[in-house]
Amino acid sequence: MKGPLFYSKILLFGEYGIIKDSKGLSIPYSFYNGALKTDENPSETAIKSNESLKRYTDYLATLDSELVNFDLNTLKSHVDEGMYFDSSIPQGYGVGSSGALVAAIYDKYAQDKITVLENLTRDKLLTLKTIFAAMESFFHGKSSGLDPLNSYLSIPILINSKDNIEATGIPSQKTDGKGAVFLIDSGVTGETAPMVSIFMENMKQEGFRKMLKNQFIKHTDACVEDFLNGDVKSLFRNTKQLSKVVLNHFKPMIPSQFHELWKKGLETNDYYLKLCGSGGGGYILGFTEDIKKAKESLSGHKLEVVYNF
Repeated sequence: MKGPLFYSKILLFGEYGIIKDSKGLSIPYSFYNGALKTDENPSETAIKSNESLKRYTDYLATLDSELVNFDLNTLKSHVDEGMYFDSSIPQGYGVGSSGALVAAIYDKYAQDKITVLENLTRDKLLTLKTIFAAMESFFHGKSSGLDPLNSYLSIPILINSKDNIEATGIPSQKTDGKGAVFLIDSGVTGETAPMVSIFMENMKQEGFRKMLKNQFIKHTDACVEDFLNGDVKSLFRNTKQLSKVVLNHFKPMIPSQFHELWKKGLETNDYYLKLCGSGGGGYILGFTEDIKKAKESLSGHKLEVVYNF
């Protein structure tokens, strides 16, 4: 038995800022995906995933029934039969591994579910986001619900503010474009919770809050607008500013071996780096106007192209 595929996601812009109502833009990334599955001879990974699903099923039974109801009997019997989440999505990499699992469970076991085929009004999107936030908090302690929403709908999502999200279109890719968004593997996994608590601690300082509003959120919002409008020149100007702000004020979220590379990008303009998700490890996002130049400049690192300009 194998269920439908759910994709990983990439938050292009909005990490940390969306906690404080900046804009954000999240896109599905089909290179990685996962599906619910049952095997006759499960691997060790499958057995581990199945054990985690057992705990997750118990957790789902505790959710407010006014928010969401599941066919728990069927879910329990499938889990008892060895069902697991078969996923190529790396965990702790900021590309939404738990989000895809949440989407798969909701899709298969939620009763009276909101489907992708409906007219997705803002209210329906917010309802889904609230449900997914409750479902995903099992994995992260606190979740915005955006990762599962992206996985479930498989379309780009524009975050205008906490209570205002919409499905959006993004400019179609130029397959022969020189410019690109890419991922670099930092080689270490990141944990979301400790990074978010560093951020929340910093938020207690007035100087940090000012910087967030006047620099970080300002450039994040501009990047989202530029990307959606296809204004590549302005996008790279703003991405450079954003990369600089992150290097100066979010250093603990950047794996130390990348501090120099980050600086090098800003000095040479060959590429600009930014956090992918909460940072601390996992992937780092890169933006370049010339992917060939970026690859030379970052030789020794494997670049995975996500989007071409």
